Formats: sequence, C-alpha cells, structure tokens
Amino acid sequence: MFESLNDRLEGAFKSIRGDGKLTELNVAQSIKEIRRALVSADVNYKIAKEFTDKVREEALGTQNVLKAIKPGEMMVKIVMDELVDLMGGQSVGINVTGKPGIVLVAGLQGSGKTTFSAKLAHYLKTKKNHRPLLVACDVYRPAAIDQLEVLGGQINVPVFKDVGNTDPVDIAAKAILHAQANSNDVLIVDTAGRLAVDEVMMKEISSIKEEISPTETLFVVDSMTGQDAVNTAKAFNEVINYDGVVLTKLDGDTRGGAALSVKYTVGKPIKFVSTGETMQTLDVFHPDRMAQRILGMGDIVSFVEKAQEQFDEKEAKRLEKKIRKNKFDFNDFHSQLRQIKKMGDVKSLINMIPGMGKMTKDMDIDESAFGKVEAIILSMTEEERGRPELLNMSRKKRIATGCGHSIHEINMFIKQFDQMRKMMHMMSKGKMRGAMSGMPGRRPGA
Repeated sequence: MFESLNDRLEGAFKSIRGDGKLTELNVAQSIKEIRRALVSADVNYKIAKEFTDKVREEALGTQNVLKAIKPGEMMVKIVMDELVDLMGGQSVGINVTGKPGIVLVAGLQGSGKTTFSAKLAHYLKTKKNHRPLLVACDVYRPAAIDQLEVLGGQINVPVFKDVGNTDPVDIAAKAILHAQANSNDVLIVDTAGRLAVDEVMMKEISSIKEEISPTETLFVVDSMTGQDAVNTAKAFNEVINYDGVVLTKLDGDTRGGAALSVKYTVGKPIKFVSTGETMQTLDVFHPDRMAQRILGMGDIVSFVEKAQEQFDEKEAKRLEKKIRKNKFDFNDFHSQLRQIKKMGDVKSLINMIPGMGKMTKDMDIDESAFGKVEAIILSMTEEERGRPELLNMSRKKRIATGCGHSIHEINMFIKQFDQMRKMMHMMSKGKMRGAMSGMPGRRPGA
C-alpha cells in the first residue's frame, strides 16, 4: 500500500538530508519532487500544488529555528503534519444511536459495498457490543442477496430479505419494523451499486434515504480507482449528502490519490478503511497513522491494537506453563496460527512495524504456507496433535495422504516445529545464554 508514493517522497527528502539547514534552494528542490510524487499518486494537481505551497511556507518559516533538528527530519515532520491535515486531522466515529441506529451504505458497482456491510456488522457486534441486522436491498445484482446471507452466516449476524419484493425502499422500511420487533439496535442497509450518471438509480438511493432517515450514510469507494473515485464521491455527495467515506481494497496496488484527496474535495471524513477479504480486515481511519505509513514510518499503534484484540491472558498463561514443561503441542501451535490469521494480511501487519516496510517490499510473503501447515495438523488424529512424539513413519504416510502433501514436507514441518519448541522451552527456562555459549566457533566467556 502506497509503496510507490513512499519511494518518491523518500527521494524528495534525500535531496536535503546532507545539507546543514533548510534554504530556499533545497526546499524548492524538495517541494518540486514532493509535488511530482503526489501527482503520480493520482492526486489532483490543484490539491498537490496547494499542499506543497503550505509545506514550502512552513519549511521556510522554520529555517532559522530548531537548529538542533536536521533539515531532512524537519521536512519529514512538516510533510507529515500537512498530510494529517489534508486527510482530515483526526478520526471521526460512526453514529449508530437511535432505535434502531440505521447505516445506509451506497457506492458504485463493484466497490465492495456488500463485503463492507458485513465487515461493519462484525465490527459493531464484536467491538461495540451491538446487535446488528443486515438488510438486503440490492434487488438487481444476481446473487447479491445470497452473498450477504453467506457473509452474515460467517459472522452470525441475521439478514433481512423480502423475497419477491423488487422495491428497495419498501424493503428498507419493513426492515426497520423487523429490527424493532427482534431487538436489533443497528440496521446496515446494503444497496445496489449505481453509476453517478444513472438518474433513475440515483433517485432511488435518495428515496431510500428519505424513507428511512439513516443516522449514518456511508459512501464506499474502491481506492484503486484513484482520482476517479474522488470525482464520483463528489457526485454522490451532491445527491445524498452522506456523512463519511469508506476506502476499500487498500491492500491492492493503490497509489493513494483517493485517501489523500477525498476529504479536501468533498469535505467529508474518511471513516473506515478495508484491507482484505476476511471479516476482521476493517479499521477505523486515523489520518495520523495513515500519514506515518505513507512516509514509511509504520503504524505500531494499530499493530498493537490488532494484537491486543486477539490476546487472551488466560490462554497466554496456560501456554507459558506448557512451554516451561516442554509440552507445547500441535493443538497449541494451530491455535496461535488462527490468532495470527485473525489479525489480517501478514504483509500489511509487517508493514505496520517501523522499519520493516522497506525490508519486506520486494519479498513474496506466501500466506498459503499457513494453509499447508493447517492441512497437515488437521490431518493428524487428536492424540497425535497432543503427543507429537507419536509421529512415526506409518503415521506420517497417513497424514501425507490426508493433507495432499509429500512425506518430505511433513518431515520438514515436524523438524521446524521441534526446533521451535526446543527454542521456546530454553527461553522460558533462561537457558538461551548457556545454549549460545556452547555453539561451534564461540569462545568461552565471549
């Protein structure tokens, strides 16, 4: 995400890192490169120019103060502050107060509205303790209602549909009565995708909003469409005057234009960003954290938050005891794998750690390896998962047949698991120092 923009901005800062102070000359050179970086990221030229004019003014205003700070660091700080301001300054919450609270979801065809609706339901249920109801108002796209039901089933959230009814305004109105009768405190209304130039469909979404009076109207944007997404957001806002924007597919080859331009252009905040297909990959949008990621600083706060969501203190204490006794087994390992997967896309998680983004930029992180490991573990019997020492050749052959992998792959995984288990046991016992001192080529006392 934003790799190209990050690389170009990095180049813009390099031009002044070796200088003793900020001057009109080196600032002008850096500003020129920053503007080019923004335009190449599909940011409107007018926005890019206004942004860099502010950066120039701020940079030249600080050239004779804070002399202890290096010019390159000063420029990074100025650009980051302006990026935060450009993207809205601070995070803005979602309004779901009401009896029930109603969220109307609108957007273009293929922008990811249905998936976002389910992700939002999961977010409100698991993190905000709400009882959401998904409402199927896309009566045009084949299998749209089926898709919403499948996603609702995955997160155990009910879906309201009215089979045979082709009037989404009527469906939405009936859904409110259903929610009130079944103690659902939030409705999430998934509507059909539409084009901004389609007057009939735009009138329909306007009619839905007028009928149900939502507490929150969100416009879903595919961030991979760049500046086009911003133009569409502006057109939709003129019709339905929505409350906030959702950026989807931020894990794709996005150049950043939508994230950087939409608040400036439409005057509405970005409220959520989506970075994957699983239901857990929805995040509240924080302009400061996004600015840090654009500048290659990582986002350690979001990383820690994601880890804490999956952290179970009782489970951690239980595992610690097993590790100390060298009893860590395949069931425990599988449990930890599931927790990591729930945190989201692995490469995105690594990029949140400061300094790791550059190191992993060209790495092909194969997440299918998780699937291979899970297949191997799930092909074991319950007894084998709890007692790894039982795995003789006969059992390995049976596991290989069950998971579709070779004996060599089974042996490699078991060997790596054994090494990991021994390492964890030594660390828990404080034996690492002794183990290291006995390594070949290491001098005693070194």
